[in-house]
Amino acid sequence: MSDFDTVPVHDVPADAVILDVREDYEWVAGHAEGAVHIPMDQVPARLDELDPDEDVYVICRTGGRSFRVAQWLTGQGYTAINVSGGMDQWLESGKPLVSDNGLKPLVL
Repeated sequence: MSDFDTVPVHDVPADAVILDVREDYEWVAGHAEGAVHIPMDQVPARLDELDPDEDVYVICRTGGRSFRVAQWLTGQGYTAINVSGGMDQWLESGKPLVSDNGLKPLVL
């Protein structure tokens, strides 16, 4: 098992590369602006969409899926950081959200 960092939402830099590994319906309802969306089960097949030379902050709804993806990415040679608390904490912290459905963004 590889070691990787876990940080709270407030420690995610403003210019961070954020990888959102939630399902499509979760993403559409609300996500961090500028985040990259690759559902957890698609990460291995879409690995080439991530830059191995950049730190990747991995987020899901509460932190479980992102933990597993960060662990796997680290094993592949990426610098992956798990965002604890996930999008639930993102919302509670007042960080901005956008949606893809024209509705007020929310976390599902």
